[in-house]
Amino acid sequence: MNNSEGDSMSENHFCESEAILRALKDDLLVTDSTGKVVMISDATKALYGIEDKVILGLSVYELEKQGVFTPIVTPLVIEKKSRVNVIQTTTEGKKLLITGVPVFDDEGNVWRIASYSHDITEMVNIKNYLHDMQDEMERVKNELEVLRNQQMKDDGFVVHSDKMRKCIAIAKQVSEVDVNVLLLGESGVGKTYFAKMIHKESPRKDKPFIEVNCGAIPESLFEAEFFGYEAGSFTSANKKGKPGLAELAEGGTLFLDEIGELPLALQVKVLKFIQEKQFYRVGGTKEKKVDFRLITATNQPLEKLVAAKKFREDLYFRLNVVPIHIPPLRERTSDIVPLIEHFVQVFSTKYKRERVLDDAVLQRLYVHPWKGNVRELINLIERLVVVSPSPTITITDLPESYQQASAPDIETSKRSLPEIMEEVEKKVLTQARKQQKTTVEMAKVLGISQPSVVRKMKKHGIK
Repeated sequence: MNNSEGDSMSENHFCESEAILRALKDDLLVTDSTGKVVMISDATKALYGIEDKVILGLSVYELEKQGVFTPIVTPLVIEKKSRVNVIQTTTEGKKLLITGVPVFDDEGNVWRIASYSHDITEMVNIKNYLHDMQDEMERVKNELEVLRNQQMKDDGFVVHSDKMRKCIAIAKQVSEVDVNVLLLGESGVGKTYFAKMIHKESPRKDKPFIEVNCGAIPESLFEAEFFGYEAGSFTSANKKGKPGLAELAEGGTLFLDEIGELPLALQVKVLKFIQEKQFYRVGGTKEKKVDFRLITATNQPLEKLVAAKKFREDLYFRLNVVPIHIPPLRERTSDIVPLIEHFVQVFSTKYKRERVLDDAVLQRLYVHPWKGNVRELINLIERLVVVSPSPTITITDLPESYQQASAPDIETSKRSLPEIMEEVEKKVLTQARKQQKTTVEMAKVLGISQPSVVRKMKKHGIK
């Protein structure tokens, strides 16, 4: 075959390819190995908003400098000698998924680079929108969390643990109706705060909240203090008589704290009063009625007291309509550090002394058993803020019993200090892992960064 025939066939082949390309009406751009545009479809011209007389023969490197599109796929295909995908931005701001494919000559060299695209502008916009929405939702979530925690602080609570949130949710729900509520929990967990919150959230919030500590009033004086007395009822009595605490609760909430301490002889009288909501003053003959909402609380196991005949069963069932078990601080350790930080701020403001706790103190208090619960924590923080000589409260500022509290049981014989410290670290991390849901929460209570927590857990094989 002579050259003229070969040139004719090549020319015919080119015309045929171009005809096919135009018929397909697909997006296609072809460059040679130097980056010069040798072929471009009508769809591509429309996509970039250009004419072939402008772009044909130009280098894609020059077109990138002009801002027609960026980045360019040609050099990547030449470098990798394989299919390459990139996301390209046009001068009009469109987002295109570009696929570049190498075409090889007989010697295996890249001869042409063919690229085609898919307009993903809408998909990218949707992705960005969803990303923005996610950020916005996270922001709103954080704002709600701040507002929720602020509300808890206003009510006397700083809450992060699920157990405590559940208790508060129940308390807020029952506050709307005059059902009897029995608050159960150890001393210092916040039973009085719960009672006040229920009252504050109830329709009776504008009426009195009367607290009666059943364990603090002597048995011989209980009736006179609780029901009141008439003039001349007994020696040393007020000459005009005196209304009792029950009478003062008219229209409001009557809170009987430490109900488990009430002597059996008085339990029957209190039961009758609760059932009938009427009573006689000591020495009186005129029956008095009172409208109140009843809340009771105890740190005693009432069921066991009932079984031991130390607490009336009928009174127990009357009180135990809606029981709320408030967990001790050791069962909601995620609240410990937030509580500490909150009360440091409260007492710093109260006593005009800016104080902070260093990480070592936070870690030590985190593992403290807190037998006195929140009441113990509040008392300790107030003491530290008042007596600490410097703005930063350190281990040496802690009372001696807290400096040695909950030290891990570590065998020290024939072991180096680094070995002992490694075991202590592992035990503390293991305990924190059991008590916290995430490594972020662990980092917060341990006073270290989240990456440090992950690294240390991996080192000790903690999952």
